[in-house]
Amino acid sequence: MLLGDGDGFVRCACGHRHWGRYGAAGLLLTDPERGVLLQRRAWWTHHGGTWALPGGAIRSDENPAQAATREAEEEAAIDPGAVLVTATSTEEHGTWRYTTVLATVGAEVQPKEVSKETAELRWVTPEDVSSLRLHRDFAAAWPRLREQLERRLVLVVDGANVVGSRPDGWWRDRAAAAARLRDRLGALVHSDVCGSDVPVPDAPDWCWRPRVLLVVEGRAVATEPHADVEVLAAPSDGDSAIVDATRTARTTRPQDHVVVVTADRELRARVREEGAGVLGPATLLHLLDGQCR
Repeated sequence: MLLGDGDGFVRCACGHRHWGRYGAAGLLLTDPERGVLLQRRAWWTHHGGTWALPGGAIRSDENPAQAATREAEEEAAIDPGAVLVTATSTEEHGTWRYTTVLATVGAEVQPKEVSKETAELRWVTPEDVSSLRLHRDFAAAWPRLREQLERRLVLVVDGANVVGSRPDGWWRDRAAAAARLRDRLGALVHSDVCGSDVPVPDAPDWCWRPRVLLVVEGRAVATEPHADVEVLAAPSDGDSAIVDATRTARTTRPQDHVVVVTADRELRARVREEGAGVLGPATLLHLLDGQCR
């Protein structure tokens, strides 16, 4: 057997033997209609015969999400373009780590056993997962993973307040300043935002691929849409539009973590009443600058 980049067993600081020289990752894919996709490992593999996630060793040039989606394609014929990555959770073993990548189906997928490592693929309802013979590590992690299934981090951004927090000439051309912020937020959508950097109290050790809603007002209402950022133009009262967007997000998907980015004290109090967390513009800008952990 020829070993590829990242393949090989390592012994972690806890004394256990694990696959993946640079760590490993698995894809926890959820379909609202079918449940979560599980893989029964072939008898000859490490922990053969147990149920776990499609996944494997991370390559030296990959991040965990790239590794998990690649492995899911190699083992289950899941098109990476058909899944939406929403969050990641990492189990640290000192000198080795395993990352679970949560994702939802963004298009129709029909998994197939295309790898000799896969004995069977099955959609399983969350209620039935524990009844299967699970891989020991997946069994230990499943309760905390289940708590975050289909949950997303939603950032509702007070555009005027954020761009006004830095003296970069935004007042001369508010539309251009809003567009610059929109583009930077678009990059954040594909980054991992740590729960310790935003107010997600029940999941501080998770990282999130946020859904971003940018609320603009005044001269910035002409800000054009972005492929990855939802731009909401406030017809008059920007604060009320932010409260409405927060309320809609909380009502439509009450399981999501909704966080409003603003320094306005009155607005912060209003969105807290809607059940949202709050984040200051400075922290968001540090995230955009890559200065948060």
